[in-house]
Amino acid sequence: MTALSIGVLVTALLLILTGMYCLMRTRHIIRIILGIEVAMKAITLLLIFAGYISGKLALAQSFVITMIVAEVMVAVVAAGIAVSVYRQYGSMDLRNLTKLNG
Repeated sequence: MTALSIGVLVTALLLILTGMYCLMRTRHIIRIILGIEVAMKAITLLLIFAGYISGKLALAQSFVITMIVAEVMVAVVAAGIAVSVYRQYGSMDLRNLTKLNG
């Protein structure tokens, strides 16, 4: 393995761990969305790296573009839910979601 390969893998691992730490340590909706985004960016980095290693970079790039589009849609919907929760309860704490009635 080259130094570049090790650097990419270590960076992706640190980004995934940062995203997971952010998911586990907070109950604030915006911070959770950001944690998911950070972890997903690390996964896209790993997909591009796998495409580079295997010689199928064009295929990996098309997967990443599709994944980014889906990720943005999920983030927009989650941000809309966060705004709705803030308007109703005055805070973005996840514990408020247990009070919702269908």
